[in-house]
Amino acid sequence: MKIVSLIKKNKLIFLVALTYITVLTISPDKAMASVKNSVYYLIEMVQVLPVIFLFTVVIEALVPKEMIMRGFGEKSGFKGNLLALLLGSISAGPIYAAFPISKTLLGKGASISNIVIILSAWAVIKVPMLANEAKFLGVNFMIVRWVLTVIAIFVMAYITGMIVKKKDLPIDLNKTKMLEIKDDYCIGCGLCVKMLPEYYEMNNDKAAVIKTPEGKEVLQGIQETVEKCPSKAIILNKGAQAS
Repeated sequence: MKIVSLIKKNKLIFLVALTYITVLTISPDKAMASVKNSVYYLIEMVQVLPVIFLFTVVIEALVPKEMIMRGFGEKSGFKGNLLALLLGSISAGPIYAAFPISKTLLGKGASISNIVIILSAWAVIKVPMLANEAKFLGVNFMIVRWVLTVIAIFVMAYITGMIVKKKDLPIDLNKTKMLEIKDDYCIGCGLCVKMLPEYYEMNNDKAAVIKTPEGKEVLQGIQETVEKCPSKAIILNKGAQAS
């Protein structure tokens, strides 16, 4: 039973191990080549990821949330899209290094659309990649491909932003939110949604926060919903009131 439980908890690892064993049995040469490639990428990850994690700590600790929201947030507009495109284009390192940075930026208030732009630009239009592309395939090819790729990235970012919401992501945003609702207290009356539908919505018969409040005038309206909530489920953190 312990072995079965262990396998269930580590399905991916056991599946990979089983695949390696199968390939080793059928074709030992290909299995050894596969192992060498895996070791190469593991070494690369060990070299790259500590630097990336250090960078995310710097962003988390030293970069103000307001700066991220102005540059990459929902209200950053086309300027935010261009900044996201630039950040992704001048980045260094493999694409998997972009994921922890993207998670940190999301927690600081970046929009999903701009995260899509950063990841896509990081993957397919980085400056070193464009330089090599022009060298081997020609400048005209590189320019046309770049223009079409950027258009596709912007369209994809817009569609993703429309479909995927931050509440759908496996990211704990409570530490960065000034406003939260205690599910255990919420009775689903919907009063807060009626008062401020741009900040609250109903989700599974419970109220949920969909937007971080900004500005003193907005906070006054939020405070009113806090006071009128019949079950006192809405929490406006003291740090938000002081900001």
